Amino acid sequence: MDTNPTALLLGLASRAQGLTDREALQDLLAAGHRAWCEGVDDVRSAVGRETADLSDREVADRCAVAGAPWESGTSRDEAVSALAFAAWDASPAAMAYTDLVERASLFGACLLPEESR
Repeated sequence: MDTNPTALLLGLASRAQGLTDREALQDLLAAGHRAWCEGVDDVRSAVGRETADLSDREVADRCAVAGAPWESGTSRDEAVSALAFAAWDASPAAMAYTDLVERASLFGACLLPEESR
């Protein structure tokens, strides 16, 4: 199995398109969620390294271009995290995860366990 979050999410989303079984989709969704979290963390680390030597003004400019403006009262670390999330959210991997979630939801699969009645 691929350990690259992007490749894994693309593969999971592709596999999900042919499934209708809720439990199988639930398994793919759980694996996809772990890969999504790993991908977000990878991007956050990369963006942190890329912005480490930039001035606050340069970071703010990057945030604005990414559609994640550095809001008043927000720390630099929070602004960098918002920048990273904007970059991740626009990635093919995040889009694949969204497709996976949507497919799974069509057949009643979700990350939260059903409540006992």
